[in-house]
Amino acid sequence: MHIRTFVAAAVGLGLVTLSACGSSDDGGSPQSGSKTVTLVSHDSWAVSESVLADFEKRSGYQVKVLKDGDAGQAVNKAILTKDNPQGDVFFGVDNTLLSRALDNGLFQPYEAKGLDQVDGQYQLDAGKHRVTPVDYGDICVNYDKKYFADRKLAPPVTFDDLVKPAYKDLLVTENASTSSPGLGFLLGTAARYGDDGWEGYWKKLRANGVKVVDGWEQAYNEEFSGSAGGRKAGADRPLVVSYASSPPAEVIYGDPKPTTAPTGVATGTCFRQVEFAGLLSNAENSEGGKALIDFLVSKTFQEDMPLNMFVYPVAKGAAVPAEFTEYGPAAEAPETMDPAKIAADRDQWVKSWTSLVLK
Repeated sequence: MHIRTFVAAAVGLGLVTLSACGSSDDGGSPQSGSKTVTLVSHDSWAVSESVLADFEKRSGYQVKVLKDGDAGQAVNKAILTKDNPQGDVFFGVDNTLLSRALDNGLFQPYEAKGLDQVDGQYQLDAGKHRVTPVDYGDICVNYDKKYFADRKLAPPVTFDDLVKPAYKDLLVTENASTSSPGLGFLLGTAARYGDDGWEGYWKKLRANGVKVVDGWEQAYNEEFSGSAGGRKAGADRPLVVSYASSPPAEVIYGDPKPTTAPTGVATGTCFRQVEFAGLLSNAENSEGGKALIDFLVSKTFQEDMPLNMFVYPVAKGAAVPAEFTEYGPAAEAPETMDPAKIAADRDQWVKSWTSLVLK
């Protein structure tokens, strides 16, 4: 999901995040549209070098990756440059921002090879095929296990818990207008409390001392006491809006590697995020772009993706790493929302949220 931003990028160790991969013996370039295919993404794009090299060898295309910041920022930039796009494929638009991209004509239709192996619940543009689902994840509040154990205080489980006096001044979240997980958390509260209740909930959350920062990396790596970065920085917020897959990232990339995850997930605070890729409407190399989208839903990429971007595969039968099952299983009953509802209300919700929480 996120991604997105996402956990892997900010935990930040051992990932291949390429600005360009390989070389082109015949001088192929994005302009030539023959040998280079350009992927535009958020900052958390990552893939194993050997997996990408295999795609390049089999397809004959060299992959260039351009990163454009947080998912929300990247989507907005892609819309602004749609008439003269930076690349051929965009990866990282999620269900919280999907309608904005589609309404602005960002993508051209393409039905990916292998789409029949993608679970139908993730095909939110089914029938039109302007975007292809690639991964999913759950945006959830994470907690610092040591903080709560030291104080013999039970960590929160639900949205309702977060407004209780016991958790005053403990939560940090991201700005819903600038951050994908921040927006996902807002949508989770709207799904949970409805049109008539979410504003009242956020008034209580503000009164209970919620802190808002611009983006996920700042929230998780600088403000959250349970992360490796936060512990080094002396962070004092033991609750953070992050992902259900953040705990396994803390284990896998810990130095020294802990035997158990130092963080946990408040499972009653989750919102399901689905990420998509699409062929940009004015792509220079549409054939290369189609091949790249096919690759993103292939079993090879789908099974490589979890431990690189800490999201779940959407392809049926794609194996999920054991670490995910042990340390960060997907939420059993995450909040969800119809894309049409998000499209109708998102901008007004963000405007109202900004007035309620930031002013």
